[in-house]
Amino acid sequence: MRIVLRPSAARLSCLVFFLLFCISLAQAQWRATGNVTAVQNLDNGVELSAGVGRVRVTALSPSVVRLRYAPQGSFPPERSFAVLPNAFPDRPKVDVKDSAEAVVLDTGTIQVRILKSPMRVVFLGAKGQVISEDDPKFPVAFNGPAFHVYKSMPIDEHYFGLGDKTGPLDHRDLAFTMWNMDMFGYQESTDPIYKTIPFFLGVRNGAAYGIFLDNTYRSSFDFGKEFRDAYSFGAEAGELDYYFFYGPDPKRVVSDYTALVGRVPLPPLFALGYQQCRYSYYPEARVREVASEFRKRHIPADVIYLDIDYQEKNRPFTVDRERFPHFEQMVKDLRQEGFKLITITDLHIAKVPGYKPYDEGMAHDYFVKNPDGTVYVGPVWPGPSVFADFTRAAVRDWYGTLYTDFVKMGVRGFWNDMNEPSVFETITKTMPLDTVHYVEDRKTDHREIHNVYGMENVHATYEGLLKLQPDVRPFVLTRAAYSGAERYAATWTGDNTASWNHMRLSLVQLNNLGLSGYSFVGDDIGGFNGSPTPELLTRWMELGAFNPIYRNHAAKETRNHEPWVDGPMHEAIRKRYIETRYRLMPYIYSGMEEASRTGVPFMRPMFMEFPSEPTLATNGEEYMFGSGLLVAPKVWPFLQPYDVTLPKGDWFNYWTGEKLAGGRKFQLDPPLDTLPVYVRAGTIIPQQPVVQNIDETPKGPFELRVYPGPDCTGNLYMDDGNSFAYKKGEFLRVKFTCELSAGSVKVHMAAPEGSYRPWFKDVKLTVYSADKVRDVTLGGKSIKTWKAETGSVTVDGVAWTSAAQDLEILYNSR
Repeated sequence: MRIVLRPSAARLSCLVFFLLFCISLAQAQWRATGNVTAVQNLDNGVELSAGVGRVRVTALSPSVVRLRYAPQGSFPPERSFAVLPNAFPDRPKVDVKDSAEAVVLDTGTIQVRILKSPMRVVFLGAKGQVISEDDPKFPVAFNGPAFHVYKSMPIDEHYFGLGDKTGPLDHRDLAFTMWNMDMFGYQESTDPIYKTIPFFLGVRNGAAYGIFLDNTYRSSFDFGKEFRDAYSFGAEAGELDYYFFYGPDPKRVVSDYTALVGRVPLPPLFALGYQQCRYSYYPEARVREVASEFRKRHIPADVIYLDIDYQEKNRPFTVDRERFPHFEQMVKDLRQEGFKLITITDLHIAKVPGYKPYDEGMAHDYFVKNPDGTVYVGPVWPGPSVFADFTRAAVRDWYGTLYTDFVKMGVRGFWNDMNEPSVFETITKTMPLDTVHYVEDRKTDHREIHNVYGMENVHATYEGLLKLQPDVRPFVLTRAAYSGAERYAATWTGDNTASWNHMRLSLVQLNNLGLSGYSFVGDDIGGFNGSPTPELLTRWMELGAFNPIYRNHAAKETRNHEPWVDGPMHEAIRKRYIETRYRLMPYIYSGMEEASRTGVPFMRPMFMEFPSEPTLATNGEEYMFGSGLLVAPKVWPFLQPYDVTLPKGDWFNYWTGEKLAGGRKFQLDPPLDTLPVYVRAGTIIPQQPVVQNIDETPKGPFELRVYPGPDCTGNLYMDDGNSFAYKKGEFLRVKFTCELSAGSVKVHMAAPEGSYRPWFKDVKLTVYSADKVRDVTLGGKSIKTWKAETGSVTVDGVAWTSAAQDLEILYNSR
């Protein structure tokens, strides 16, 4: 039987819901915001009085609006661990209209309609369409320090972001807790895990908005699990302070969000190379053996990690001289072989008098305290340990100096693990909630600081490394994070498992991290917990070549994960994909440079690149690697073929150059040595010859692969890959375009920008979808250094110059 509510009945139904909700609020001592009783205009918004409380609604830009609630009528001082000062310096012009029913703010891009009785906020587009609104049945409510916000949830809206949360790509019908937690062996339904990034995107019919709740306390996000037609967010304490972003392009939303909280800095080039890690490589002879095998087998690699077993009794900032008697010489020898060493430095400090970090920290009162004023002590890897109070600038400055000796030795990067913070032998896995922190002179407790503790740890590391080497880009890797941590450190998805489920889950986690502003990310290739089968390790190493960070890692008591461990066949496949990574290095580095400027992640879900195709929104098993490459891995162990979706337009098989029509699904069952990768028509991909590490100069020409199509473009960015000289103009930036006509393809290479001189002298161009070629011209003059093949033409020996150049492929009648 189907029941249709007449308008009067629908209003009655809403009234009943509202009354029931108000009764439940009263029983739980929750208090709704109430009615708006006064309106005060501000320079870029309004301040509203509602009962005893106040609400400020201000526009930071035409597409970014901030809402602050003060339920007791008094706003706390401005303070945020995430938000950058003066992130949007140019305040927009805001038109405010006040009527008996509502106050309307209009930025030209967003309208914010604040209904007065009861108070309810509705966000509308410039044409008056509803983007997002407070749910009419459930008003914003407070219960002591806690609060909850409910928003209406359209049936066709999808939700993404929140960092490295598990589950499907789309968070709809799921609920999450934001509380950083050491979660070894987590699975697809485990929550919470390592990070708190309280930012999400709502996407509906290709239009996107975002909400960032700037609150460091334990918080929650529910996308339809409590109510089918409403989603909600709230926190146990702290200020209700959230930002609303409107695109409608998803890239615009993420770009504005990262403008607010900061973007990933341009990484050192070596960090984009292949990285080999294990818990643990020791003794010294084993480290040298692994490095030697890479070079003997001609498998490219740039990084070797040392986990805690290089340390004396697991104490950070020490070296076990029995296991590593010639540590300094080993670091130098590895560097001469092209390896950069990254060492783990957990944040816990062993409670051992005579141990320098402990003695210095105690002498200056730098450690976290118990409520009674004694220093908090918790068991971790070194045994009883103390913890630096990173919320104080003086403590961060001191902590940064602890890296001095290792930097002098030549250690190139540092891995800050266990920084949720993780504490053993306690059911909470962390320090007590009443431990005391000082944010400069403001006393608070661990309830507020827990979720930012890891971020402030890497803040200390990053700033310390900059002081020790002001012209060297730091590399820091963190496990825990809060919004803004991307300013200081790359991250990975923690202690995953060697399973097909976790390889598949990595796509969801890495893509949602990118949507959450964290674009320099990776996972433990092969799985940390357990031993992968040879096939799984090979498939995962293929996939990892198309992740921002390409890091192979494994736990103790698991089988080895190095590329050569499963015999010649697997080694050859894995080597080929590592070599592909290095061939694509110009494309990858150029994409990461763009991410550092715009905040748009290099690895991104398909809906971000194709928002006009709503059916792609929930596809979590394919993704874009930059704007030009689509990766469609095999992520299930089943024998039967799986579906691959190509968005509308033409595509090319990256490996064969075969042209394919998009806008359709088809089935694939790729052999072990094939990761399906497709190039979007209209893409120009820069590539280089294979090198064994990024310090090696490529031998041979620079290559441009041109895949003609609409709006055909490509970019190249280069610099020295290590210093900050690029900020002074020492970079190379070139834009490439191509024009397709009935009789030709013209490739335009713009004049280079910047003063950096590249390693190459000439360029090789391969133009696909090129048949019946009759001539090739450079600058209007015919050249002979070209060769036509089925479906493509290759042009060799195009001299690189400081001037713009045009190369044209001329066809016979097609």
